Amino acid sequence: MSELLAFALPPRWLVRHPHADDHARVQTVLGQWWAGFGGEAGARERAALLPRLFFEHFTDTSYLIEDTDGRLVAFLIGFLSPSRPGMAYVHFVGIDPAAQRAGLGRWLYERFCAAATARGAREVGCITSPGNRDSIAFHTRLGFRLEPGDRTVDGIPVHSDHDGPGLHRVVFTRSLDNRGPTRPTGT
Repeated sequence: MSELLAFALPPRWLVRHPHADDHARVQTVLGQWWAGFGGEAGARERAALLPRLFFEHFTDTSYLIEDTDGRLVAFLIGFLSPSRPGMAYVHFVGIDPAAQRAGLGRWLYERFCAAATARGAREVGCITSPGNRDSIAFHTRLGFRLEPGDRTVDGIPVHSDHDGPGLHRVVFTRSLDNRGPTRPTGT
């Protein structure tokens, strides 16, 4: 896998899988951690992207990091694709701005990728908004490649209306082994 798995969480942080009761906690931090990114429409969109079902049905491949007082510091919601064997997908990641640049996002991705690889995944995918430059830079530093889109905005390939009308996205993939990317085998 990666040398990144050698990074150990400092004792002040604890990792665990989420459960249904964590849904409200995560919803609460979305507004704080994104500091109004995208305005009110962006806040509604983020909240809608994390319904309770992710905290009930995708917990064994998702992670929360808390401090020793139980305060939420970071989370990653991810799963293995039931439609695309060999593909894992990171649905949503959040890091408390006060804890950013401490390696938590990288650690969460590598933990997820190790778990996905152990279950047979050969590739991981994720998306972000075209305006989220920090997210684009982070994912490219982790070795994700930007998938070609139907247009380019400020040098970034964009998939127009990827998540619905006006919901444009940047699509990323990263190989988890040396066999190359996984592609759908049929319809």
